[in-house]
Amino acid sequence: MNRLTKALLFAALAAVTACGGSAAADSGHVTLRLGYQPNLTHATALVGVGQGYFRRALGGATLVTTPFNAGPDEVEALLSNSIDAAYLGPNPAVNAYVKSHGSAIRVVAGAAEGGAGLVVRSGLSTAAALKGKTLATPQLGNTQDVALRYWLKQQGLQTSTTGGGDVRIITEDNATTLTAFKAGQIDGAWVPEPWLSRLIVEGKGNLFVDERTLWPAGEFATTLLAVRTSFLQAHPDTVKALLRGQVDANTFLSSQPAAAQAATNDALSNLTGKKLSPAVLQSAWVRLTFTNDPVAATVQVAAAHAYTLGLLTSKPDLKGLFDLTLLNQVLAADHMSAVPAS
Repeated sequence: MNRLTKALLFAALAAVTACGGSAAADSGHVTLRLGYQPNLTHATALVGVGQGYFRRALGGATLVTTPFNAGPDEVEALLSNSIDAAYLGPNPAVNAYVKSHGSAIRVVAGAAEGGAGLVVRSGLSTAAALKGKTLATPQLGNTQDVALRYWLKQQGLQTSTTGGGDVRIITEDNATTLTAFKAGQIDGAWVPEPWLSRLIVEGKGNLFVDERTLWPAGEFATTLLAVRTSFLQAHPDTVKALLRGQVDANTFLSSQPAAAQAATNDALSNLTGKKLSPAVLQSAWVRLTFTNDPVAATVQVAAAHAYTLGLLTSKPDLKGLFDLTLLNQVLAADHMSAVPAS
């Protein structure tokens, strides 16, 4: 995404929500600029914004929301002080932390785990059959891009960041990937939900790798909530209020699946102009778990994978990345178990 496109995206899509309800304790008026993505893996944010959980929790603060295609663009926005917090994947969060030598961001919660994998066209049934084929990911260095490249490496298939190697990997937005897959222009893609299910249901693709099968107990972090360190230090009560809204949103997502699916679909429609079909929504939902736990151990493993692939220039030391103090205060108030940072 070039800078002009990104600027237009900010101008066209940023939505300002004036908030009412219980007041946060930060001094002065606070504006919280939040990034997230129009994916089911970001249902916490979709419902948090669309159903008013964030608005009610934030009280007198102002919430400004901006949708992004993938995590690396959110990282650029965080590092350039264009947004204050973002729902994003583990690898972009790690990249922001490493690039800033541990100073720029803190992960204050998880949001979702699961809900990603590789879908290929009919007729491809072995890893060896992928040699010479073209696969897509949302963006170079994003969580699904790292997962695909590392999995291919384990299968003995080499890739490069310029599209060379045994398997050609191209990066494009998820909607373009679906169109290209339907047209036979690519052979598959490693994507998050709902795009994984859309490739299967609408594109007639086959699920080749469900990423849950690659992790112990089938659990891996997909979406985290990261906050600029300076914003967290200046406005802890605002961040705590956001976390209050998140915990409520995740409780809704987990306890009322039918209503949550409808609410999430409405939010996606507001952002993309189109609702998901019931078949896609139901297929995707069963692969997702909404959790406030960042599943920190899997973030460390994913960071190691990115380093092995050369997508991180230095060996990642993630000590200090997670700050779950405020999250655990919110959970304690609800008599819920604390979440460990390791």
